[in-house]
Amino acid sequence: MSEHRHGPGEEHGHHHDNHLTDMEARVKALETVLTEKGLIDPAAIDAIVDTYETKVGPRNGARVVAKAWSDPDFADWLRRDATAAIASLGFTGRQGEHMRAVFNTSETHNLIVCTLCSCYPWAVLGLPPVWYKAPPYRSRAVIDPRGVLAEFGLNLPAEKKIRVWDSTAELRYLVVPERPAPAATDDLGEDALAKLVTRDSMIGTGLALSPEAFR
Repeated sequence: MSEHRHGPGEEHGHHHDNHLTDMEARVKALETVLTEKGLIDPAAIDAIVDTYETKVGPRNGARVVAKAWSDPDFADWLRRDATAAIASLGFTGRQGEHMRAVFNTSETHNLIVCTLCSCYPWAVLGLPPVWYKAPPYRSRAVIDPRGVLAEFGLNLPAEKKIRVWDSTAELRYLVVPERPAPAATDDLGEDALAKLVTRDSMIGTGLALSPEAFR
């Protein structure tokens, strides 16, 4: 899904010296008003955002995937009971209470969407990207998943099946991408493997990185 950007001079009449987007400017203005009224503590807001962006974020999911790649017993547990397997690593919390892991294979690629709203496993993947919540993605991922993936730069072979999973308030999904070039990653520990796992690969709109990306 391509990201919409304004061209030069196309700011719809809004000019911000600090180059905030329209939405960012509105959020900032609302935060300022609420702070002045004593209704929120900016430090608390910053701490929450930092937690989900840098501590929770997709790093938790990447560690789950890396362990599944390197530990067959854990991978089997993740297939059977993703909620318990993920919780065993300490990753639990809001919108991550009920999880299912779906594994990409050489024959099948999995893609996650929430057609009704934007259900997303925060405890595992952090804050959802803007495009995940956008109506075009939510509708087209179901009716034209191959076309949507192509817009993300992911062109899959015609013979590979694409399976779309629709998240709900009761169940959220984690895609376990294929491990890149196992022969080239055999000497990597879980920490190094986790670096190959991207947020998009755990949603299904991307693939895991190759080790060459870090050389």
